[in-house]
Amino acid sequence: MIKINIQKQLHGSNGLMNLDVNLEIKQGEFLALAGLSGSGKTTLLRILAGLEEASGIIKINNSIWLDEKFSLSPQKREIGFVFQDYALFPNYTVLENLLYVKKDLKLANHLLRITDLSELKNRLPQTLSGGQKQRISLCRALMNIPKILLMDEPLSALDSNMITKLQNEILTLHNEFNTTTIMVSHDPSEIYRLANRVITLNFGQIINDGKPKDILLKTKGSQKFSFEGELLDIIKVDVIHVAVVSIGQQLVEVVVGKDEVKNLIIGQKVSLSTKAFSPTILGI
Repeated sequence: MIKINIQKQLHGSNGLMNLDVNLEIKQGEFLALAGLSGSGKTTLLRILAGLEEASGIIKINNSIWLDEKFSLSPQKREIGFVFQDYALFPNYTVLENLLYVKKDLKLANHLLRITDLSELKNRLPQTLSGGQKQRISLCRALMNIPKILLMDEPLSALDSNMITKLQNEILTLHNEFNTTTIMVSHDPSEIYRLANRVITLNFGQIINDGKPKDILLKTKGSQKFSFEGELLDIIKVDVIHVAVVSIGQQLVEVVVGKDEVKNLIIGQKVSLSTKAFSPTILGI
C-alpha cells in the first residue's frame, strides 16, 4: 500500500498554486494521472521519485520515504522512471544501458526478449527509432524490479502504430512484475487501455478519482452526428453489446447490434454516425 499526503506551493502559468494530494494506491494498481497542463501531475511524479521537495508524508508499506523530519534519497527509493526524452546513455549499447542500472544479465536479456529488442542489444541508441529507444527506457526502468514505476507521457512523441505496440508491452511488463505503475497521460484512449484507476488533477487538487470508464466516458444524448474514431473495446452487457470509441479527446459508448459486432475489430478506425437518434458504427 502506498500512502501519499503531500503539499507544495507551485508557480503555475496562472500564478501561485497549491499542490495538495492525499491518496492511497494499492500494490499492483495501474494509476493514470490526468488533467490540464500545469495542474501538478509531473511535479507529483518528481516528488514521489525524490527529485523535488515537498512537505507531508509518503509511506510505502512500512517504509517511510518522506515525513516532517526525513526524506529518503532518490537512489534509495525503489522506483523506475520512464521519461519522455528516453534519457539513455548515448555511448552505451542497448545492453550496457540496462546493465548500468543492475549487473543482472539474465534479467536484462529477459526484458529485451519480451520487448523484441534482443537483436538490437549491441546497437547504440542513436541508431534506433524513437519507439525502440522508449522500449529500452522502459526495460531499464524495470532493471531494479521497482516497487513503483513512474511514467511521464512516455508515448506522446510516437506514431499511432508504435503507441499501440508499446501499450501492449507496458501492460505485459506491468502484469509480469506486479509493479505499481503511475502514468501521466493526456490521451483518454491510452488511459482507458492501460489504467484500472484514473485521478484527475486541477490546479493541484484531486477533482476525480475512479475507474477510467466512469471518469472518461461522456455521452451527450441523442443528436445527429458523424465522426471518425478508434474502437477501444466491445463490452457485452446482458444481451446487448456496447462499443467504446475514442473520438479526439473524448470517449463515447454506443450500443451496437449483433450483426455490427461481427464486422468490428478492436483497434480499428471506425465511423460513428446517427440517423433519427439511432447510432450506427462501421469499420473503415
